[in-house]
Amino acid sequence: MAVEPKEYTKLAAEIMAVRAKKETPLAMVRTYGCQQNVSDGEKIKGMLQQMGFGFTEDQEEADFILFNTCAIREHAEDRIFGNVGALKYLKRRNPSLIIALCGCMMEQEHVVERIRKSYPFVSLVFGTHSLSSFPQLVYETLTGAKRVFQRGGEDTIDENIPVRRDGRFKAWLPVMYGCDNFCSYCVVPYVRGRERSREPEAVLKEARQLIEGGYKDITLLGQNVNSYGKNLPEPVNFAKLLKEISDMEGDYWLRFMTSHPKDCTKELIDVMASSGHIAKHLHLPFQSGNNRVLKEMNRRYTREQYLEIIRYAREKMPGLSITSDVIVGFPGETYEEFQDTLSLIREVGFTALYTFIFSPRKGTPAAGMSDPVSHKEKTRWFAELLKVQEEISVRRCASMVGKTVRGLVEEEASKPGVLNARTEENVTVEIPGGPEMIGSFRNILVTDAGNWVLKGNCI
Repeated sequence: MAVEPKEYTKLAAEIMAVRAKKETPLAMVRTYGCQQNVSDGEKIKGMLQQMGFGFTEDQEEADFILFNTCAIREHAEDRIFGNVGALKYLKRRNPSLIIALCGCMMEQEHVVERIRKSYPFVSLVFGTHSLSSFPQLVYETLTGAKRVFQRGGEDTIDENIPVRRDGRFKAWLPVMYGCDNFCSYCVVPYVRGRERSREPEAVLKEARQLIEGGYKDITLLGQNVNSYGKNLPEPVNFAKLLKEISDMEGDYWLRFMTSHPKDCTKELIDVMASSGHIAKHLHLPFQSGNNRVLKEMNRRYTREQYLEIIRYAREKMPGLSITSDVIVGFPGETYEEFQDTLSLIREVGFTALYTFIFSPRKGTPAAGMSDPVSHKEKTRWFAELLKVQEEISVRRCASMVGKTVRGLVEEEASKPGVLNARTEENVTVEIPGGPEMIGSFRNILVTDAGNWVLKGNCI
């Protein structure tokens, strides 16, 4: 059961009574995976804070350790199991330590059973549908003799969950949850549930608070963000929501992800083109350049339809930066079909690609498909793709030398006296400067270009 805001104080007092060891018990929250997971992690921290917890990044001093997990690829799952296993010695040294797991992996029955049987030192396990129940689950863990497992639940949206944001000038703003697409390789609809959109009033209120709070880079989130509003009592499409937010006064950039090509409309592109606040960067996953493979993936668009969207977007915004996701070696894909992916990459000229070798996810249709191509062969294809994209990125970066760009200074780089700024097009520029510049917009003259990163000076 969800905990109302007024009940947090009472629950915090009860937790503090149980945890008499410290005046302020410390929690360590580690999030893996996508931006939606990061946003969920900020909500978990918000609830922990209202329950009386402080925070630490040192697991040696933590009273409560929580891993917020990702199920999108096998490598991500293996990494989490390894990291959880490494906590066993901490539990032995500190029997009162609470170890918790949540997120997408915990909505998979086979994963939960593995945790139950092989990781007895994990005390609390809950999935994505139980986020608003987190305080009550923590209390049950602290006061009960048994381990607490909760998986599944109603696909509802709780607007009362507090948020403790990780950044002071970049913010994640979820507008919808879940996915109805059921791409044949993807586990998201099974672990995140069906699509459900926040009421526009709630989204607009939060956006206004972020802008008034001085946030400079705001990203609207959804598993399929541009299908927003279809399930609302009074449907509102994403283009209209985006325009309403972008019409708000302030000095900020507005981004959104992730978009699905079948729902990326000309209306949405027109809104992007007409706004001074919406970053001229579009992340539009295409996954494969071959129509047969796209059909097997259940993507519900063709290569030609994807390229038509790109042509229209570039016509409206000639300098538009486009990034994408690509899967290499989908079951049954031939080398000739893979070449269609390379030709699409060359035709579009992406700023950057997020590339993955196919990873079967249990319970998805693709996991049961015949897959005759060896992983070694797929790795060769993968290297070929990376080389093609690197050549494109090198040319694109070189074309920026001598131009002036606007960048948001995000962090100190690894080199002393150097900062990383990010442009509207989502490209990193290294500039000289001190930490007092972090969080500010700067005009930058690009003086040099590497394979992926630009260098410049503030002007």
